[in-house]
Amino acid sequence: MEEKKVLNIFEKLVNIQSELKAPKGQYNSFGKYKYRSAEDILEAVKPLCHTHGTVLTISDELVYLGDRYYIKATTTLHDLNGNVISNTAYAREEESKKGMDGSQITGTASSYARKYALNGLFAIDDTKDADTDEHANQTKGSNKKEVIEYATDEQREQIQELLGFERVTKMLEYYKIKTTKELPYKEAQTIIDRETKK
Repeated sequence: MEEKKVLNIFEKLVNIQSELKAPKGQYNSFGKYKYRSAEDILEAVKPLCHTHGTVLTISDELVYLGDRYYIKATTTLHDLNGNVISNTAYAREEESKKGMDGSQITGTASSYARKYALNGLFAIDDTKDADTDEHANQTKGSNKKEVIEYATDEQREQIQELLGFERVTKMLEYYKIKTTKELPYKEAQTIIDRETKK
């Protein structure tokens, strides 16, 4: 009798990745596009996990990075021998979103983080998915819509050093923004060039 080869966790993951079919089962009637949710991926992957002797777990953690809160989702594939392989993804909570209370905002961030953690673990390419507000904003209307490039961390540090707290505050008021992260790249460079010439 031929002995069955015992697969390691990576081999099991490769098999699941190659067999996984997670169609875009959701439809956004406003943007008129199909997309897949974390639930769609889970529905498709659970039978494969069972077939390959693995268990999938997902956990969320609230983390504070910079000046914002993010939901950190971790997806972990366990095999029956105690081996694990994990992937994490982050989604930022909006400060406020029209028509949503705090728990709904957190729930939305959790869903996005979980979906992209699952995408990473199971090698699902979502680059053509249009399930984000950013994609909808960039593609609606004219194809010539300009995508804004924001100030780099280095530029922001330079501006902070060159202007100081009071002048940075006035600059934010002038541009009607809350933080230097919202400052366009070109404007940031103009400010740096002007200040260094003084």
